[in-house]
Amino acid sequence: MSEPTLEQVEQLVAAARAAREDAYAPYSRFPVGAAVLAGRRIFIGANVENASYPLGVCAERNAVAAAVTAGERRVDAVAVVAGDRDVTPPCGGCRQVLNEFGPEMLVISESPVGIRKTWRLSELLPDAFGPLSLP
Repeated sequence: MSEPTLEQVEQLVAAARAAREDAYAPYSRFPVGAAVLAGRRIFIGANVENASYPLGVCAERNAVAAAVTAGERRVDAVAVVAGDRDVTPPCGGCRQVLNEFGPEMLVISESPVGIRKTWRLSELLPDAFGPLSLP
């Protein structure tokens, strides 16, 4: 795992903030933007809801999909900008998807008003099921 620099973290959060502006959230009215740092590049995603609620896709998973589509197989950090006033960490499903690409990645969550918190993914998903769990 490559530890992101402070400059990379700031770029990642700015990318997530910008991606949030493109979220499609007409049902929840909870726009989310995410950005992942993979291979020294930033990939963005926004949540995309659907009238058939279970078919919506989270911003984090869209950002990971963009990185994977570009050939990346490791994520060093993810930034999420969502919510109203408090920080919003990735949901359980997104934590599981992120775990596939870097269990020790840095997770940065920032609220639209600038409150920020960071974790290691392993703190948010302890004892995770992953590739090493399979025979």
